[in-house]
Amino acid sequence: MPTSLRIPSEKEKIIKRAALKAGKTKTAYILEAVYEKLGLAKSREQMIREMAGWLSHEEAEELRGSMEIFGKVNEGDWD
Repeated sequence: MPTSLRIPSEKEKIIKRAALKAGKTKTAYILEAVYEKLGLAKSREQMIREMAGWLSHEEAEELRGSMEIFGKVNEGDWD
């Protein structure tokens, strides 16, 4: 059954920008948020935490070290 929401215009602008950034429609973005809140869908953080549960401490440290490169920006790449 369809449901209507009244969202203040300033909040709707935020939602539209976030949906666009995520490559989703506004409806898909809102539904994803509702599913996550209800526990029907897992957030990215939840999935990573669950997947990391099978790693040993050493393996987790190695993974963290390997992932550090993704947090760095090479300014020369943006010229």
